[in-house]
Amino acid sequence: MSVRWGLLGLGLLLVSIWNLFSAPIVLSDLIQGKLSSVQEMILWQLRLPRLLLAMALGAGLAVSGVALQALFRNPLAEPGLIGVSSGAALGAVMALLWLPAGVAVTTSGAVWGSLGAFGMGLVTTALLYFLATRQGRTDAALMLLAGVALNAINGAGVSLLITLSNDSELRTIVFWLMGSLSGVNWMQAILLWGAFLLLFVGLWQTRRGLDFYLLGESTCLQMGISPQKIKRRIVILTTLFIGVAVSQVGVIAFVGLVVPHMMRLWLGAKHRFLLPASALAGALLLVTADTFAHQILSPTEVPIGLFMALLGGPFFLYLLLHERQKLGV
Repeated sequence: MSVRWGLLGLGLLLVSIWNLFSAPIVLSDLIQGKLSSVQEMILWQLRLPRLLLAMALGAGLAVSGVALQALFRNPLAEPGLIGVSSGAALGAVMALLWLPAGVAVTTSGAVWGSLGAFGMGLVTTALLYFLATRQGRTDAALMLLAGVALNAINGAGVSLLITLSNDSELRTIVFWLMGSLSGVNWMQAILLWGAFLLLFVGLWQTRRGLDFYLLGESTCLQMGISPQKIKRRIVILTTLFIGVAVSQVGVIAFVGLVVPHMMRLWLGAKHRFLLPASALAGALLLVTADTFAHQILSPTEVPIGLFMALLGGPFFLYLLLHERQKLGV
């Protein structure tokens, strides 16, 4: 087990160095103190906050995926697939477009965007749970169909708001909805790290409860744990993080699907292992994807949301085929 933790940590360290030290910055120049003022600005004001934000974002999306899959007792649950991210996107766009000109790029604008995203993400999650769950059991097919419907409704709402925006707002929103880490700053990195730590600590405190919840609500009650409290904690914490993440960097899907699935295969389903391992692996995946996204076609940058969709789409199809084979269909 310790070897596996070491591999995750070493992988994250190596890819972080790769992310930070590419042209025009060389690691040896930093060690020897030979960086120019321009190179120092690029490193400390552009690349480092972007790296830290990518770590928190990947870790938080992966942990959110773990929590939502526990909530619905289904490995196909993921914020992007079931409509939570699109709901948060609708709330963020509503908040940011209705703010006075110039406020959207300030700290106040970031807070209002996060609140709007959290509110609509919460509504979407509650509606999805109501539609897909009966007597404590979640119908996987119904959950996915409800997610498709909610994604369509939220997407239509975003499109309607886009038609009401001016040209400059339109370009910003469309690029933002693709999911991009371009131009992030220290304020956004700190905000996302705060949301991630709140998410992780809140779920870590109920890690045993999550194990029992997977066995059924009656098992939770027998162990003296309230399943309703677990549900509320999962919904509030995950939608809070997704709301903050979407309001800052846009919609990035499939991290919460790919990472928890791989970590379960590697480490098992106990949440005391699954939560920290998914956080590390999610950070590793998103930092790697971000490195490729801004280096593979340099100087053009591929929005990381598109990059993750190209990776996650085929993986989702693989999971569907795997589930079909298990059912013998």
